[in-house]
Amino acid sequence: MRSLQLGLLAILFISVVSCGGSSTPPTNPTPTPTPTPPNPTFIALTISIPAGAAQLGTRAYSPSPVTVAPGATVRWSNDDSITHTTTSNTAVWTSGNISPGSFFDVTFQTAGTYAYHCAIHPGMVGTVVVQ
Repeated sequence: MRSLQLGLLAILFISVVSCGGSSTPPTNPTPTPTPTPPNPTFIALTISIPAGAAQLGTRAYSPSPVTVAPGATVRWSNDDSITHTTTSNTAVWTSGNISPGSFFDVTFQTAGTYAYHCAIHPGMVGTVVVQ
């Protein structure tokens, strides 16, 4: 009987030792680096399209005229309650429709005077001078 007890103890001991865990420390997953967002565009100047702009003519874009350096980005912000555009008189850019609360950006690389208007409301006019 004693040998049976010793045999069962031996089996129990082997079972506990073999199932007792790993001698290799657990590995932690390598953290994934967070991507760096691209540099946002630097807006040199924001031109507002104010409330009631369709009736404001030369005051429909504020401020206007504006002067910026080559390489500057100008943002038109539609602060009115209706849709407008900013459209170059010489086809340098066209914003398409700018909904209320939206904006449109143009980066001016070349010196010059750029007249523009709203394609929906042609009486709305403005000028950007790049020098």
